[in-house]
Amino acid sequence: MSSKSDLLVAFEEYLSVTKALDTHTIYAYLSDLAQLEEQTGKKLTTLDTTDVLGFLAGFENKRTLNRKLSSINAFFAFCHKQDFTHEKIKIPMAKVPQNLPKYISNEEILDGINQIDRSTVMGLRDYALILFLYASGCRVSEALSVQRTDIVEGWLKIRFAKGEKERVVPLAPVATQALELYLAEQTMASPYLWLNYRGEQLSRISAYKIVKKYLGVSPHVLRHSFASSLIIGGADLRVVQELLGHSSLETTQIYTHIQKQNLADTMNRFHPLG
Repeated sequence: MSSKSDLLVAFEEYLSVTKALDTHTIYAYLSDLAQLEEQTGKKLTTLDTTDVLGFLAGFENKRTLNRKLSSINAFFAFCHKQDFTHEKIKIPMAKVPQNLPKYISNEEILDGINQIDRSTVMGLRDYALILFLYASGCRVSEALSVQRTDIVEGWLKIRFAKGEKERVVPLAPVATQALELYLAEQTMASPYLWLNYRGEQLSRISAYKIVKKYLGVSPHVLRHSFASSLIIGGADLRVVQELLGHSSLETTQIYTHIQKQNLADTMNRFHPLG
């Protein structure tokens, strides 16, 4: 990316400090704005709605279109708030078909991890890691950054969450017990919980391979499974939002479709007219 104007530098600082977005999201925003400026041949502050719509017309994929829109709308909202522009450009998002998150049941998870040979340290690690991901709802990047001191009396402090936000979640006793058994046999010195056979912090690809080997899914499916289990069990949506670390309730609402489907399945199974 070419050198940024003072306005983009200010916008970048706003995203980082005020909005607390992660570096990857900030880079994506700035890249989208640079592309907008390059393709229109105009400075960002001289653009109007027609210019922006002309730029967006080049994107057929609705998800890509909405990502560009997020960047553009955020930038012009910032400019209008700071009195850098008179016109507040705000273009509605394109409607994208909502895909239900993939998840697996508690029984499928238990069946998978019961195949793990727990007579070795690595087997104890794999067993504890899968239970940890399912019990906490962590993103895999958050789980791999957890240190031993982040767990106190069954509570997990997630310090490296998306958007650099901190949250605390309870760990189920079965996951805590599995973790304690693993740590009792793990003698290599490291502040991190999850280590490879060399005593180094476990990588994302290694965590992916472990979960895939025993469950046939990616680690992120365990996060969906965590949320889905809570929703099906009747948990309040805002509690699930807090546990997942979602900044917006809208992000969590996708799981309500699972709740509706579960209600429909129950109705069809047990009602005489089902």
